[in-house]
Amino acid sequence: MDTRFVRDRITQLRLQKGVSEYQMSYDLGHSRSYIYNISSGKSLPPLAEFLQICEYFGIAPSQFFDDSCSTPILFQTAVDEIKQLDEKDLSLIIEIIRRLKRK
Repeated sequence: MDTRFVRDRITQLRLQKGVSEYQMSYDLGHSRSYIYNISSGKSLPPLAEFLQICEYFGIAPSQFFDDSCSTPILFQTAVDEIKQLDEKDLSLIIEIIRRLKRK
């Protein structure tokens, strides 16, 4: 994993969230060029800022670096919703997932 991965992952997640570089910079409390500078490779976020970026996307740092999941924001949303289900509904969701995997 290299700095390009971090840049590309932030861009991927930002696009999935449907926000511009400017909007994300503003939402994080930075100048309008903050995310642009990261995406273009001019800088990398320090650790505290990286954690803030993960929080902004609603994902854990481990999900940020998990390149086997191309949509970690959707995945985390699904997990959050599933956590609220009772055992019967959770079993139903598992069966639906298994059926979808067979297709």
